[in-house]
Amino acid sequence: MSKVKKFDDAHATYTRHGWRLVRVLTRPETLPELRPNADDAAADDAAAQYKGAPVAESDVDAMWFTRPSQGGREAWELRLVADPPYALFELFEPDEDEEDREDVRREMEARLHDYAGQ
Repeated sequence: MSKVKKFDDAHATYTRHGWRLVRVLTRPETLPELRPNADDAAADDAAAQYKGAPVAESDVDAMWFTRPSQGGREAWELRLVADPPYALFELFEPDEDEEDREDVRREMEARLHDYAGQ
């Protein structure tokens, strides 16, 4: 299965369950598959996104999803795009500071890198 198909399948599954894609992490070798027209300057600007989410280079192929949760909380899940699939989950309180949330998300990315052997 192509890498793009794996991204598309994960996106479809999460979207079907009410999740919203907010960030995409890709390895340098995966980036051309997600951005097939990277030589075209106009396409390059548009292709900096995948399904409307910003794409950033990383050591792993992964997708960040979020959705509202009970009690005004917000759920975030970091999904590794690989076989077998793997995900990390965090639930944030409504009064939690955005800087603290971002620290937790960076820790989750570090844990995912460790899991993937990066």
